Amino acid sequence: MSGFNTKHFMKAARGNVPADIVFYNGEIFNPFTCEWENSGFAVKNGVVIGTGEYHGVQEYDLKGRRVVPGLIDAHVHIESSLLCPHEYARLVVKHGTTTVIADPHEIGNVCGSAGLEYILSEREGLPIDIFVMLPSCVPATPVDRGGAVLDASDLSEFKGISGVLGLAEVMNVPGVLTLDEEVWKKIRMFPLVDGHAPLLTGNDLNAYILAGIQSDHECTGAGEALEKLRKGMYIFIREGSTEKNLKELVPIITGPASSRCCFATDDRHVDMLIKDGHIDDCVRKAIEYGAEPELAIRMATLTPAERFLLSDRGALSPGKIADFCILKKDSVFDVEVTFKSGKYVTDSSYQQKGFIKKKFLCGVPADQDIAITGTGTARVIGIVPHQILTSTLAYDLDGKDIPDLPRDILKIVVCSRYLNHSVGCGLVHGFGLKHGALASSVSHDTHNIIATGTNDPDIRTAISTVIRGGGGMAAVSGTKVTYLPLECAGLMSVRSYEEVYALLSELNAHAADMGAIDDPFMYLSFLALTVIPHLRVTDQGLFDVDSFRHVPIFNE
Repeated sequence: MSGFNTKHFMKAARGNVPADIVFYNGEIFNPFTCEWENSGFAVKNGVVIGTGEYHGVQEYDLKGRRVVPGLIDAHVHIESSLLCPHEYARLVVKHGTTTVIADPHEIGNVCGSAGLEYILSEREGLPIDIFVMLPSCVPATPVDRGGAVLDASDLSEFKGISGVLGLAEVMNVPGVLTLDEEVWKKIRMFPLVDGHAPLLTGNDLNAYILAGIQSDHECTGAGEALEKLRKGMYIFIREGSTEKNLKELVPIITGPASSRCCFATDDRHVDMLIKDGHIDDCVRKAIEYGAEPELAIRMATLTPAERFLLSDRGALSPGKIADFCILKKDSVFDVEVTFKSGKYVTDSSYQQKGFIKKKFLCGVPADQDIAITGTGTARVIGIVPHQILTSTLAYDLDGKDIPDLPRDILKIVVCSRYLNHSVGCGLVHGFGLKHGALASSVSHDTHNIIATGTNDPDIRTAISTVIRGGGGMAAVSGTKVTYLPLECAGLMSVRSYEEVYALLSELNAHAADMGAIDDPFMYLSFLALTVIPHLRVTDQGLFDVDSFRHVPIFNE
C-alpha cells in the first residue's frame, strides 16, 4: 500500500487514538485458521488496524452477521463478460468481489499494446481493484492470424507499470517444451507466471513446470488436477458460462490443498454474472458439491492473495486493506453488502466512458467461399457440454447434404476480420439449430467472425450484420435479426450491464427459438481456439490441435 505510515497506524492499533470506524458484534471469517470468530475489527484510512475491542469515530453494528474478506478472482478475461471494465466492476462488486486478476488476452489479440493500455487506463476510480497479468501468447499459436503480435520486447514496455503483476497463461506448450527463445524470454521476464496446459501429464508436465510456470486453470478432471497439484502447481478451479469444472474438481479440495487452490471464472457472460453471481457463486457451488465451507472461502480470499503476492489483502487482519463483504443472515453464502477500503460500496449509476475501436477489413464471404464439397468420412467438431474441450467425430456424408439436421451436423464458418477473402469452413455437431444462423466477432483467440447455421443465406446475413455493426453477436432466421453490438474492439459493449443483459437475453431467446443449445454464443466463441484439444476451425480451415495442423474436412 502506497503512503502507509506505520507509526500513524500503530497508535490507532494500540487504542491510543480512535479508529475511523469500528465494526462490532459480527462473526468474522479468519482464513488463516479457517475459523469463524465472534469479534469486531477497526479500520483507519481504509486499513484494518486490529481485531477485538476498539473505539471509533463511527461504529457499525454487524448484528451477528458473518463477515468475509473481499473475494478475489484468480483468472478472468473481463472482455468475456461483454462489458467494459467500469460496468464489469459495477456488477461484480455487488457479489462481494473486490479484486480480480485479469488477463487482457482478448483485446490484446485484437488491438495489441493499445488494447493493454486501454484496460490499464480503465483501472482508476473503480469499486474493485483490477490487476493485470500480461498476455503471453498474442497470437495464441504461430498458425493464428489475428490483429496483433506482442513479443517479449512489447511486453517489456509494461513491466513495472502499476497494476501489472506478471505473465498470464502460457498457452504455447510446444514452445515451452521445445525451448522456443521468444517464449522463454517472456517467461524469464516475470516472477509470476500462470499456465495453460490442458491434459498435459508426465514428463512433459514436469518440464513445463520446471520452466517456471506455476499455475493451471484448464483441469477438467480430479486426476489431472491432483497430478499438477502434487507437482507444485496452483490450481485455479474454473466455473464459467460453458467451462464448468467445479463439480469434477471438488474432491481435490482438502485442508492442505486449499492453500494451493483458487477459484477462477475465466469466461463468464453478463447474464451468468447477474443470475448466478461471480466468485460468490463458485463458493456456493463448491459447498453444494461437498466442499467444506471454510475451505471454499479460503480459496476465494487468502489463497489467491498469497498466490499473487498481494500481501495487503485476503484477510481481515492488522495491516490489510479493509475489503470485505457482509453475508445475508442465515444464507449459505449470499452477499448483502460490500465494503472497499472500509467504505460501503453504493451502486453508482452508469456512465459511458471512452472505448477502443478496431476496424473490420473484411467483406461478406461469397457463396463459393463457404461451400463445402466432397464426400466420404468427414471430420466433425463435437461440442462437449459444459466443457471447452471438443471431440473429434467422424460421419459418412456428402457435402451437398449439409446441413444434416437429423444428425445435427451444421456448417461452421470463420471469416477473418483482418484480411479480406480469408475464409475457412468446417462441420460441427451439437448446436441443435433447426433453422437460422448465429454469428459473432467474439471467437477466441484471434476474434475473427465465426458463424454457424442451417443455410447459407442466413449465415451470410449474420456475418454481414456483425461487419456492418463494427462487431457484435447476431441471430438470424429469415427476415428476423437480433443483434447485440460490441462496439469496443468487437468484444465489449459500451452500454450499461443492465442493457447488455437485456440485449443478450433477447439474443439467446431468439437462438433458443431456432433450437439452439444453452449459451450457444459462448460455445461458438471457443470453436476457433487452437490451443484446446481436439478439433477447431480457423479462417484457414479445419484444425487438428493434437497433430497441430490444418486438415481437410474429408479424410483422404
